[in-house]
Amino acid sequence: MGADPDTGGASGARRVSRVILLDPADRILLLHGHEPADPTVTWWFTPGGGLEGDENHEQAALRELAEETGVTDVRLGPVLWRRRCSFPFDGRRWDQDEWYYLARTTQTATALAALTELEVRSVDGLRWWTSAELSAAHETVYPDRLAELLQRLLDEGPPRTPIVLAPEIV
Repeated sequence: MGADPDTGGASGARRVSRVILLDPADRILLLHGHEPADPTVTWWFTPGGGLEGDENHEQAALRELAEETGVTDVRLGPVLWRRRCSFPFDGRRWDQDEWYYLARTTQTATALAALTELEVRSVDGLRWWTSAELSAAHETVYPDRLAELLQRLLDEGPPRTPIVLAPEIV
């Protein structure tokens, strides 16, 4: 999520780093969010947010992960996927260029550690998911096809170069 729009990316899109965080059992950590004005509109999403100041994508990924999950003991890996997305949230449209990093951790204790004001109003939890649980979920999860992408990652390992996912326009 991240609080302040950064329009330094391609075509004015907000530059975002997201993290596919896996624990030793290959479970993925996802946050549960909702529209601030309507808590019945919910979804699960990967930790991450916009780049701040002059930080690079890797620095943003680690900072956002620590702020949103309390997880700081991580090994950041390669960029797995890239995605352009555009969606309404909190009364405005967000246009984003997202980079998804693989990360591994042995730290499974989590905390909504240092959320922004917007995140406090829109994030209500987090949990570790197995690939099977994610595949069976009937809830909205972002990015689209995350269960399939995660299973492919677990089966084949990281791609040699980042995979460009289909744009998601909501």
